[in-house]
Amino acid sequence: MWCLSEDKQWGRLADKFRWVADMHQVPQDPRHHAEGDVAIHTQRVLAALTESAQFLALPEQQQELVWAAALLHDVEKRSTTRVADDGSVTSPNHAKRGELTTRSILYRDIVTPFELREQVAALVRFHGLPLWIMGRPSPERALLLAALRLDTRLLAMLARADVLGRECDDQNGLLDNIELFELFCQEQQCWGQARPFASDNQRYYYLTHPQASVDFVPYEQFQSEVTLLCALPGMGKDRYIAQHAAGLEVISLDNIRRQHRLSPTDKNATGWVVQQAKSQAKTLLRRGEPFVWNATNITRQLRSQLVELFMAYGARVKIVYLEVPYAQWQRQNAEREYSVPTDAMARMLSKLEIPQADEAHEVELRVSS
Repeated sequence: MWCLSEDKQWGRLADKFRWVADMHQVPQDPRHHAEGDVAIHTQRVLAALTESAQFLALPEQQQELVWAAALLHDVEKRSTTRVADDGSVTSPNHAKRGELTTRSILYRDIVTPFELREQVAALVRFHGLPLWIMGRPSPERALLLAALRLDTRLLAMLARADVLGRECDDQNGLLDNIELFELFCQEQQCWGQARPFASDNQRYYYLTHPQASVDFVPYEQFQSEVTLLCALPGMGKDRYIAQHAAGLEVISLDNIRRQHRLSPTDKNATGWVVQQAKSQAKTLLRRGEPFVWNATNITRQLRSQLVELFMAYGARVKIVYLEVPYAQWQRQNAEREYSVPTDAMARMLSKLEIPQADEAHEVELRVSS
């Protein structure tokens, strides 16, 4: 990760990183950001953060982590900002897109350890949570899920700097919301820590059942177990299967394509390939046989469709995420018999969503450094 002391001058950052330079001239609604464009706002957020006594009291690594999140928190307003006919400005889903961009930058361009990278990405994703969480239909569940990914103390610190870095009429009210958020975290036993659960299944059940109590422990009875792999092409899925799932049935979309001589780029064939794979899965699920689903599955939407299918047959689902360093990934892909073009690799990286605790009974992250 970049050094805090060397790169704190904005001009140097803009010269070094295109995504910083892009913040200039991205407008914001003057009702909420009278200070100016995204670049001006971000500079003020960084200033508010680094002048904070709480920030200065942090260990150096945590300072760099939350500083990076502050720099990147609005990075994708550049792609999401819309100006309406009446002059109002909105940036829908900029935090979600910002998470994806942050992950790509800290994986490919500024090599950052996985755990730190994902904390920064999570802070970018949830930087507005302290401001509006109490208005959510199920604030407890939203909070406990976020606390599994980040340090809520750092999130509150980032949110406070975000508010102090803007000019708006409701600034005091927003700061009050952050204080309520801090009290709520303490009440829910997740201030600076994740709320403990008795088991993976209890955690998953609570996070996916809106009416469930956080203390309810469901009865565990599964007909089989399915391992759902998640990894970019060339990360080593076949190696994982050989080392950790030998003897299990494997359903592979790539194998189905090759058996039928279909190109991976043939969009018209994709639906048919997936249906063939699901048909194989249903046969194994009816028999209660464990198996591995071998495909990239890099987005939450793709994974959720498969997990729903497997659970409908009473299976316990384990998602295994695989990752190696960027340079090694590029090398491994180049050495594969069926390598993926570089531009396609870049597009897939930009869409990568790391599996989270509310997606399956168990999520295993196998990351090589």
